Amino acid sequence: MSGLVVHPCAHCGARNRFPKDKAAQARCGRCGKMVLPDAPVVADERSFAELAEGSPVPVLVDFWAPWCGPCRMIAPVLDEIAHELAGRLKVVKVNVDENPNLAARFGVRSIPTLVVLVDGAEADRLMGAMPKGALLARLSRHL
Repeated sequence: MSGLVVHPCAHCGARNRFPKDKAAQARCGRCGKMVLPDAPVVADERSFAELAEGSPVPVLVDFWAPWCGPCRMIAPVLDEIAHELAGRLKVVKVNVDENPNLAARFGVRSIPTLVVLVDGAEADRLMGAMPKGALLARLSRHL
């Protein structure tokens, strides 16, 4: 066992404690659903630490804006990846217009910028929209 983690349920928000190496199978004690989401989660400057940096699995952070064409093009791909890799990877979306301090903290200069966090630390960075296969190949080294 790789230690216990506490993480909020993606469905009801209840805080759940489970072994880190069992994150993919963790069920919420309150609602009974899977703790980790199977769809992208929206984070802001207040929730980012808990949702992204405190995640028991690697996180793909999508820094985006609603007016950005490439951001809108990659959004369905990120939805698919979040669903396919549920329990192994969490996708977190950060709107840079609403969260400029987070964008500045991560040095986001263009969007979309995708940052991979492993144990709360940046492990990889991808710039721009890319095909699903290329994105999955790049992510595979962090899973």
